[in-house]
Amino acid sequence: MINFAEAETGTETEAETEAEAEAEAEAEAEAEAEDAKGIEKAIISMFKVSRPIADPPAGYLSALEEAIYNAFARLGIPFERVDTDPGLTMEDCENISAAIGVRVVKTVFLCNRQQTAFWLYVTSDDKPFVTRDFCAALGGIPRVSFAPSEKLRELTGVEAGATTILSAVLPECAPVQLVMDKPIAEGEWFACTDGTATCFVKIRSGDLLEKYLPATGHSLTII
Repeated sequence: MINFAEAETGTETEAETEAEAEAEAEAEAEAEAEDAKGIEKAIISMFKVSRPIADPPAGYLSALEEAIYNAFARLGIPFERVDTDPGLTMEDCENISAAIGVRVVKTVFLCNRQQTAFWLYVTSDDKPFVTRDFCAALGGIPRVSFAPSEKLRELTGVEAGATTILSAVLPECAPVQLVMDKPIAEGEWFACTDGTATCFVKIRSGDLLEKYLPATGHSLTII
């Protein structure tokens, strides 16, 4: 004879056991996910960014870097800078922007097909570059593309990853045309590399537009 009460109790016990096993599996999965997040945060935290510094570097890494800080001193432009590891990822850039207190701009170096005309174009870090839109904004100029690294070095004094509008201080940069997005020009602060991939500098946009660039003899096209 079957004891239905005992059978039901047995079934309930099995169900409870299965529920407990599922709960344990879910808890383990959550714990693994938290561990993964912790590892990711640890990796990100390994990216080194200094506190803001109001003095020039103790030693300059390039002629451009020295020229930039000399120009700041000569023109009475106050600045803050942060020393960093080379910024390679979006997370790195976020860390740099957070440390310096303003979003670092993106600057691209462009040329025409014949490599006889060149542009330094300053835009926001999250804006994709669209050739058609850029050319149209400049009155329908012929198609442009990213300039080769040797031209970047020759005309702006930097290596890839350190492109900056501050290169305008160099005599070699005289042929290069400067272009900037309007929202960047209208911001209170401006932050970019100081000509190296391991230091980022912040100045007032007004000082860039009204003191620094005019002192270089360059005009700026705002689009």
